[in-house]
Amino acid sequence: MFAKIHAVAKEVGQIVVGKEVQIRQALVCLLAGGHLLIEDVPGVGKTTMAHALAISLGLQFNRLQFTSDLLPADVVGISIFERDKNVFAFHPGPVFTQVLLADEINRATPKAQSALLEAMEERQVTADGVTRELPRPFFVIATQNPAHQIGTFPLPESQLDRFLMCLSLGYPDAAAERALLMGEDRRTLLKSLPAVMQPAELVEAQSALRALHTSPALIDYVQALAQASRQNGQFAEGLSPRASIALLQAARAWAALEGRNHVIPEDVQAVLVPVCAHRLRPLKSSGGTVLASRDAVLQLMKSVAV
Repeated sequence: MFAKIHAVAKEVGQIVVGKEVQIRQALVCLLAGGHLLIEDVPGVGKTTMAHALAISLGLQFNRLQFTSDLLPADVVGISIFERDKNVFAFHPGPVFTQVLLADEINRATPKAQSALLEAMEERQVTADGVTRELPRPFFVIATQNPAHQIGTFPLPESQLDRFLMCLSLGYPDAAAERALLMGEDRRTLLKSLPAVMQPAELVEAQSALRALHTSPALIDYVQALAQASRQNGQFAEGLSPRASIALLQAARAWAALEGRNHVIPEDVQAVLVPVCAHRLRPLKSSGGTVLASRDAVLQLMKSVAV
């Protein structure tokens, strides 16, 4: 079943050229059942990558453009009075889907951003006192522009912690950019992109991760990384228990794509930066983005013995 994940990576790689590492990391995030945050400057393919992932995985998806005037009801839905029936009928919002593409999420106000908190953590939303389950699987793939750009509202730590991974695409190299310039329009290619997997197959693959062996020594290593982040004095706050769980689950997914039935420390190290960098804020950092702590996370990894 994990062979199909590699097939998905190949299909997405034909759309988002020259970003094999980021595509693999994104698929690890979704395989681990987590939400994905893609942060970078406009125009490098964040939205295109999110579209391609949803289509290739065979998932129903909605796109919601986050703007400064967006309201929570625009995300979760609203109850409208129907005069003929003399009742309020709930009209579901775009969050009722398998993949919600939250485009430029940090251009919305904190009030609108908070509408996703319950959905991301509990896979449900509460509106008008009624709790409604979301489809399974459910993922949020959010894109955001760097915080120093005009018209952005930084995501609060409570929401950043709900994203299992944060990725940055970066500018393409010369060969990849030339392929983009000489190739077909990416939007046209998206329309012909096949669905390599079905939702049931993805759920099955996620369940299979639990069968991967994680030794007590590996759990010790994950705990040591978390404790070091809390005690070494480099960060404003250390990794939360949710972050430790996310790190272990992402390492399982990485090991599965490597074709192993057990997790090794190199799997943890492979996903450490995308899992932890957006959760850790260095005390001495002057950067305004969630990616500013990458170097500090690498130093953290070097300071903890395997």
